[in-house]
Amino acid sequence: MRGVPTRCLLFLVAASALPAAKTLDIYFIDTEGGQATLVVAPSGQSLLIDTGYTGFGGRDTVRIAAAAKDAGVKRIDNLLITHFHDDHVGGVANLLDRLPVANYLDHGISIETKNYPTPYATAIAKGQHRVVAPGDKIAIKDLDVTVLTAAGKNIQTKGQPNPNCAGLSEQQGPLEATENSQSVGVVITFGKFRFVDLGDLTWNKQLALFCPDNKVGKADLYLTTHHGGADSPKAFWGMAPRVAIMNNGPMKGGEPLAWQTVKASPGLEDLWQLHFALAGGKDTNVPDTFIANVDANDQGRHLKVSALADGSFTVTNPRNKFTKTYAAK
Repeated sequence: MRGVPTRCLLFLVAASALPAAKTLDIYFIDTEGGQATLVVAPSGQSLLIDTGYTGFGGRDTVRIAAAAKDAGVKRIDNLLITHFHDDHVGGVANLLDRLPVANYLDHGISIETKNYPTPYATAIAKGQHRVVAPGDKIAIKDLDVTVLTAAGKNIQTKGQPNPNCAGLSEQQGPLEATENSQSVGVVITFGKFRFVDLGDLTWNKQLALFCPDNKVGKADLYLTTHHGGADSPKAFWGMAPRVAIMNNGPMKGGEPLAWQTVKASPGLEDLWQLHFALAGGKDTNVPDTFIANVDANDQGRHLKVSALADGSFTVTNPRNKFTKTYAAK
């Protein structure tokens, strides 16, 4: 057998020495039906979207800190609060006991209380604070983070006609007058990869964003709005998400109607859930393989997404070590 030419050996050695491509890592942290999503750029800079609940022995902060440790994050560079409900902003005080925060971002004072919640007001008085508006950018190296919605308004960009708006109309309901309607929504872009998180944005505000034209564009990854609540129209189908993550709890979110709407989204390859939703039963829950926590009394496991700039990404379920990779398109 002939030997391998020297120049080929040199090429192989050089190739093996190349560093692995850096990824955008997103941790969907279990807050039992609230939200805490940790975004870590290839540069190492961090964005935490919401903090979960307060109390419960600091449960949600413990889970955020565990994800941060896994990601090598020692401080939160940017904390974005989508809106001022306890399941999104409640954990701020607990968070500061474990991780420092450099910058605070939000939509402005609560329309319900006409003020900021006290622990959050105390925190922003000691740090850098900014009220964001649709179209604003959140500066994170390697990423483009664009605000889509805030304070009841949406980004004014020219979109493509959305055929999924047919038959949809505005609804009258109590949620439209709550903090949910004020949710800060963002699209995070890393090369060809796009992730959309709209917080708890309400039915009418979603219609304004997606209809008659879709102002968001396409999405590879979509965090279901309002924890998989039924108050989300199928207008989001215009984004044609490849994968959806549902940040539901065992008894909150993951409603059967919402689950069916997400599953029916054209082009959806998979839906992943933070919890098995007890209200749905087997018919309106994904297979256990795609669920981070299958029991109500769980260990608060997260889901992790790692994306490359070419648009490919992998979802990992630490509970069972199951991973699935979605090739670039």
